Amino acid sequence: MWMPPICLVSEAAEFASRRHTGMARKGRGNEPYVNHLAEVANLLATVTGGRDAELVAAGWLHDTIEDTATTQEELAQKFSERVASLVAEVTDDMRLPKSARHQLQIVEAPGKSPDAKLIKIADKISNLRARIVPDPSQDERNDLAAYTIFAEKVVAGCRGVNAKLDAEFDEAVSAAKTAF
Repeated sequence: MWMPPICLVSEAAEFASRRHTGMARKGRGNEPYVNHLAEVANLLATVTGGRDAELVAAGWLHDTIEDTATTQEELAQKFSERVASLVAEVTDDMRLPKSARHQLQIVEAPGKSPDAKLIKIADKISNLRARIVPDPSQDERNDLAAYTIFAEKVVAGCRGVNAKLDAEFDEAVSAAKTAF
């Protein structure tokens, strides 16, 4: 189903917002989860010069299969097959333990499509930034340190698609390392 690019992005934002209603984000004082989705989509729009509405829509939707009852088929019908495929490509299997999901992200990162790699990097940037809080507790510092190591391993397999996004990630890592 084709729709004008601005409508596609707007529809994705609304859909993702509604599906994540009531969810809070780790870090940043339990801000609404939709802020994470907005940040990922905005990073993708910014580093690509706004030239790929389906990629930005997938950024808005990247956690819908993982975190809600949304299916890949539903996304394909409502948005496009490409959007649905990108979201599915970056979705973790939540039936697995966290350690297994993390290991799979590291191992599978180099084999992802270029656009899925961009979503992964934008997601890691947003997650790192959210963990950087003023006056962190020791637990928050430990979480940030562990997440930074994990994110660096995933992004190592995703680099080289977009120099601007790689630089944004490096800045986020630098800020994180200063915070712990």
